[in-house]
Amino acid sequence: MLIEIRGVQFVNKGAELMLHACLEQIQQHWPQAQVALAPNKNSPYQARALLGALQKLPLRFKGYDFNALSYWLPKRFRSFLRHWLGVVFEVDIDWVLDASGFAYGDQWGGRNIKVLTDEILRLQRHHKGYVLLPQAFGPFTGQSEQLQLQTALPAAWLVCPRDDASFQHLHPLLGGSANLQQFADFTNLVKPQLPEEQPEKPLCLIIPNAAMLSKKNLNLQWQANYLRVLELAVNTAFSQQLEPVLLNHEGIADAAICQLIASKYQPPLRVINEPDPRQVKGWITVSKLVVCSRFHGCVSALSSGVPCLGTSWSHKYEALFSEYQQAGCLLQPDVDAAQLEALFLLAIALANTEQAQAAINYYQTQSKQLWQQVVVAVANGLKASSEQVK
Repeated sequence: MLIEIRGVQFVNKGAELMLHACLEQIQQHWPQAQVALAPNKNSPYQARALLGALQKLPLRFKGYDFNALSYWLPKRFRSFLRHWLGVVFEVDIDWVLDASGFAYGDQWGGRNIKVLTDEILRLQRHHKGYVLLPQAFGPFTGQSEQLQLQTALPAAWLVCPRDDASFQHLHPLLGGSANLQQFADFTNLVKPQLPEEQPEKPLCLIIPNAAMLSKKNLNLQWQANYLRVLELAVNTAFSQQLEPVLLNHEGIADAAICQLIASKYQPPLRVINEPDPRQVKGWITVSKLVVCSRFHGCVSALSSGVPCLGTSWSHKYEALFSEYQQAGCLLQPDVDAAQLEALFLLAIALANTEQAQAAINYYQTQSKQLWQQVVVAVANGLKASSEQVK
């Protein structure tokens, strides 16, 4: 069996954490399977090769999709490339595990939806499958995108919206289809790797997100206030006897914000650039409090019982904090010093409630149920495909 993991990368630590979550579950449920990863600008060859993944060669050029041609490649030629070079094509894939996180909706334009729907239908024609793991979806206001999704999504083996809003965006397109099942984020099953050096003082970990300043953030107040709020978080940490430390959760843009904030203080604040997402989660779990603008940074904190204050540029943040019974811990762009002082104390108090612990346990159980459902969907899909071939 050859499984392609889609939508992951090595720069965004949340996307890489989802990759590790997928690899752990594949090893548990399909131990004989091989994994394929396709290249992208944030997924270089060396990083993919270190995981032992086969190299999926995507036949796309300047927006044109030629993957259908892979089905005409001679089997002997493909076997040679797979054995000697580790290169595979779409024709070699048995099913796709899509862990994109948030890639399909108006904020990303129509191209992603076109690629997704074309591939789902093409795989179906060739008796292969597609599983969309829990992720944020929508909204879908374009008629063309709605029609494409209405046509293709029923052919997927499983479609998992991650929150109520995403479910509502998909439900009109799928109706009562049994393959539409809501589950929360699944990275809560990944164990953190604790840092070798234990912090001397209680940490306030601050995790910025360049998307807060981008056009994707429809709340324009954040563009004027985001850097001010981050500085305010640093000052509040100092006033509450916490050591403020910045953590880069994704690439160059976030690193620039980290350095900008760090350089405003003397001595400059510490900036953590940790390449392994499991160790990033480790830093989060040893912190006293986290102020976070990255979705999976928030997940790692909330699912580990670490007090967390978040910011939002998408409905997925409101959904996440509500799930963990901490809706009041999302910051507003006009927050002032006194309010933030109070919110620090609120986050610490809420993280230690019975309701918060119950939510942690509930979503741990739900993530295990998710993978049980994936196993069933894959087994049913492979059985149906085998019968169609006969």
